[in-house]
Amino acid sequence: MADPVTREEFATPAGRRRAWRELMFADHGALRLFYRNVHEIAPGRMWRSYQPSPGQLRRWRERGVKTVVNLRGDKPSGFYFLEEDACRRLGLRLVTFRVFSREAPSREILHGARRLFDEIEYPALMHCKSGADRVGLMATLFLFLHEGVPLDAAMRQLSWRYGHIRHGKTGVIDRAFEDYIDYARRAGKSLSSVDDFFEWVDGVYDPARVKAAFMGSWWGNLLTERVLRRE
Repeated sequence: MADPVTREEFATPAGRRRAWRELMFADHGALRLFYRNVHEIAPGRMWRSYQPSPGQLRRWRERGVKTVVNLRGDKPSGFYFLEEDACRRLGLRLVTFRVFSREAPSREILHGARRLFDEIEYPALMHCKSGADRVGLMATLFLFLHEGVPLDAAMRQLSWRYGHIRHGKTGVIDRAFEDYIDYARRAGKSLSSVDDFFEWVDGVYDPARVKAAFMGSWWGNLLTERVLRRE
């Protein structure tokens, strides 16, 4: 496997061409031309998407988007450098907030998401690679933490409709939220209360235990790990 594109290489015409090849082929950008996994989360405020190309970012700016939240991290790569460069040229604020598709969200991620949604300028776009798992996690949190949607209803963002497979390893995200829902119902807590949720996060929630106890089905794991090869 070739070494990733470096920032220095990206500054050259040959490096930019290589970055585009990486976006379209290694990162499956060509497939995303035919599978448009883009959805509105909250009218006029937040959308969810797969990895956008520079041209798609330009169209998002034309629709009024001011902030792009990259959930993949800032690891040196052609697709990241293209996004970073496009956002700079278009006047979009690019925020990198890394989350994971096969981990129960950490306490740091949960608290960080709350701060993120309070601080960014709207309208905004959140994306991961395919628009299925990581952005499903953050879409759920956005509706619950920022829009006042009960957690069980917000979890509709984690759905087959968006390509999320709860029966594979990516289902550990669902299991983490379901642990709180089970706890809240036993304790008579409101599924709309953000304060109750963070009281549980800080005092009861154990992400490592959730991950250790979660087992995806054989067919779900086959889909996420071998067929779709989710990031």
